[in-house]
Amino acid sequence: MPPRTRTLGAATIAAVLALGTSLLASAPSAGAAEPEPLALTDHCRSQCADILPPGENGNATLVEILGNKAFGTHPAHSDDQLDRYNGLVAGHTGLTDQKLTDFFNDASFGVAADQIESVTKPREDVTITRDKKSGVPHIQGTTRYGTEFGAGFAAGQDRLWLMDLFRHIGRGQLTSFAGGALANQGLEQQFWPQAPYTEADLQAQVERIRTTEGARGEQAMADAQAYVDGINAYRVKSKNGRYFPGEYVLTGKIDSITNIGEIQPFGLTDLISIASVVGGQFGGGGGGEVQAALSLLAAQQKYGVEEGTRVWESFRQRNDPEAVLTVHDGTSFPYAAKPDKARGTALPDPGSVTPEPLIHDRTGSAGSGVKAPVKAPSALKPLQGMFDDGVVPEGSLPGSGEGAQKRGMSNALLVSGKHTASGNPIAVMGPQTGYFAPQLMMLQELQGPGISARGVSFAGVGMYIQMGRGQDYAWSATSAAQDITDTYAVELCEPDGSAPTKDSTHYRNDGACTAMEKMERTNSWKPTVADSTAKGSYRMQVWRTDYGIVTHRATVDGKPVAYTSLRTTYRHEADSIIGFQMLNDPAYVTDAASFQQAASHIDYAFNWFYADSRTAAYYNSGMNPVRADGVDAALPVKAEKAYEWRGYDPEANTTDYTPFAAHPHSSGQDYYISWNNRQAKDYNSAGFGFGAVHRGDLLDDRVSALVEAGGVTRASLTRAMAEAALTDLRGEQLLPELLKVLRSQPVTDPALNTVVQQLDSWRAAGAQRKETSPGSHTYTHADAVRIMDAWWPKLVEAEFRPGLGDSLYTALTASLATDESPAASHGPSGAHSGSAFQYGWWGFADKDLRQVLGQPVKGPLGKTYCGNGDLSACRSALLSTLKEAAAVPASTVYPGDDSCKAGEQWCTDAIIHRPLGGISQKSIHWQNRPTYQQVVEFPSHR
Repeated sequence: MPPRTRTLGAATIAAVLALGTSLLASAPSAGAAEPEPLALTDHCRSQCADILPPGENGNATLVEILGNKAFGTHPAHSDDQLDRYNGLVAGHTGLTDQKLTDFFNDASFGVAADQIESVTKPREDVTITRDKKSGVPHIQGTTRYGTEFGAGFAAGQDRLWLMDLFRHIGRGQLTSFAGGALANQGLEQQFWPQAPYTEADLQAQVERIRTTEGARGEQAMADAQAYVDGINAYRVKSKNGRYFPGEYVLTGKIDSITNIGEIQPFGLTDLISIASVVGGQFGGGGGGEVQAALSLLAAQQKYGVEEGTRVWESFRQRNDPEAVLTVHDGTSFPYAAKPDKARGTALPDPGSVTPEPLIHDRTGSAGSGVKAPVKAPSALKPLQGMFDDGVVPEGSLPGSGEGAQKRGMSNALLVSGKHTASGNPIAVMGPQTGYFAPQLMMLQELQGPGISARGVSFAGVGMYIQMGRGQDYAWSATSAAQDITDTYAVELCEPDGSAPTKDSTHYRNDGACTAMEKMERTNSWKPTVADSTAKGSYRMQVWRTDYGIVTHRATVDGKPVAYTSLRTTYRHEADSIIGFQMLNDPAYVTDAASFQQAASHIDYAFNWFYADSRTAAYYNSGMNPVRADGVDAALPVKAEKAYEWRGYDPEANTTDYTPFAAHPHSSGQDYYISWNNRQAKDYNSAGFGFGAVHRGDLLDDRVSALVEAGGVTRASLTRAMAEAALTDLRGEQLLPELLKVLRSQPVTDPALNTVVQQLDSWRAAGAQRKETSPGSHTYTHADAVRIMDAWWPKLVEAEFRPGLGDSLYTALTASLATDESPAASHGPSGAHSGSAFQYGWWGFADKDLRQVLGQPVKGPLGKTYCGNGDLSACRSALLSTLKEAAAVPASTVYPGDDSCKAGEQWCTDAIIHRPLGGISQKSIHWQNRPTYQQVVEFPSHR
């Protein structure tokens, strides 16, 4: 492997020399290996493109980390896709098919001879060729083992430190590995309880795939072992050659002078651990039934049982008739519907719910994060405390951070050939997985026996391409989040027959008083150069039952119970490997139907999209359990045989699953869009917020207009995506109704009328959050954006809290946050995360305002709340809150953080690639857009 380092300044070189010249080692030269162009039939014919900022290279030696901190230099290919990704903000308006590669990589197979940067042969049966422009590894093997070994070796080259982080996150051992920063404590405390396993549990999952999935299962585990062998080969070479990631020195794993220390070997169980993090966060669905029960109880307390239930259901919006759908041709796919008469529902007694304690036996800095910096060598002083705020900053990962919700990600736009200029389907699609340096995924091309694909794989589980393109087809996914997780109420007992309490650790299981299984993880840490958090430790503890992991305790009808969370994919974290193997196999995927079959072997809840030269298609994957008749999936249910999943086997966590045909699927529809919206008619949502206004509308309105006009091109579909990515959902979808209410009478206050006109001008211009010119860092309608950001939380509260009352309003906002604008750092996505407008009360506000205006509403709210249904009173509430919002200064609306000064609007919105190691990246313009994205149009087929 050739050097991948830019020239550093003399000061940095001198500083490193103080630690020993061995730290100047860079990766060895590739030698005299001659490149051989890949002889493949590429049916995309240069019409496939992709992008994954900031860059392919995610490893950095200590020298490179020092250079980045001292001079802002970057390792080669660590940031060379960032400007192209950012450039689409300004460049999309004049985009043509010919200009696409100004903003995307050419995703053709292979590397042209004059574009080869390096060639590495880690074994005789595999070659890793990297291109000059992006440094993406193109892996070609003559044997299956060699191909997968090469994939693992390339993963080590590009993501060794990141893979190590994530296997420790999955095991709940982040603090012991990377330091005791409060963010690290919080992260492992949120992830580990979702997938707690013993080492025997992890190994059992490996063996299950190997022994129960036939020939494909055996092949999958052989591929995985080859992949692990490749990672370990690079791990040893980089350690011995002293070009391993510098974070290992900074966290005290390896001595910078003597090279004493170790990067622990990787094994197959590490892949299961990493898969549990990736799949659980991006492919989960359901859960939250306890909080749903609490909001239902609050509604019943306010309105009475019958009326309160009706009101609550109107906010729950399980099957809202106005929701944007991916399958929009009216095909029905019933799932998780509200039963006519529910059986076995286990609502808690009011005031009885308490969360299950997780942390025990704290010592030292546990829970406090107090610092005790070590004495660092002078050369490393610039890096002291680099991870004091956490090696994974708080709130960066989906489902992590204060007030976090699991959130769906990603979007897709596909148009059938009937409506394109070429007559071939076109797709613009990709996963929206947050912004990190390096990214959680890595680009690669795999060519070998039974494998032919280019695209992205999550680091550490990259045996196969998970989203990308094959020889004559492409595929991608969005998080689906249908309900595959249920909450059970297990009745507590004492083995001696005495009266149980909420603290009891035995439960009724098929008539027997059964002991819960205690699962523990003890972590300890001490300060390092990178993380100054003082010495500390704690013990995490959860209780496992045959009905899942205990999350809360309560009483139901006076009897003590434990609420447990049972996920169908628990103990099956990596079973989806079979589906990915199929997607990479050109002999298996030959058309839309075979693609759908492959996708059906993926157990996590995803929406899968496909395009070849003939057909665009869709399939919703997931281990959807067959529930007992009459069970309400939205609420906790009694842990009794009559209410279990059908065919449930707790030992293997298997059950009966809904069949292939019951999952939403489609082939040849005029167009498809997905932005984590509802899938199809009667396919009930697993949570709140799938109503009349959803960010999916930003895509649906634009794509349907393109289809109606006809002649869609790759450029025009990309423009539609890019325009939606800059649009404020509230400004486009809600502001027209808000203005109708405000202008139902003349606005007589001149200053307030000017504010209304500002908002209307912004709406008319497209309600975008976009700078005046590239680099200006000032929005075109900056004041209108500021006013909307200040107004929205005020208007929602003024519209709903008086009618709902404090208790019910608070309970509903606990189930669904009111706002998730780019500037709403209090929202479930956190600040600077790109993804926005998924969770919020826009659908509630839309229906309520239309009800006030007397407009038709399908699936109305149970009551009209704004002004208690009176238009004049509603108008007064909106005007008073608008006046308040207009007076709030930018410094208050945008209070500033570690990256931005108070009042800096553009900066507050800006995307920041959260460092997962020692290399930082510059901020870029906000876009609500996939992190990895493909633009594809196949003109031919095998």
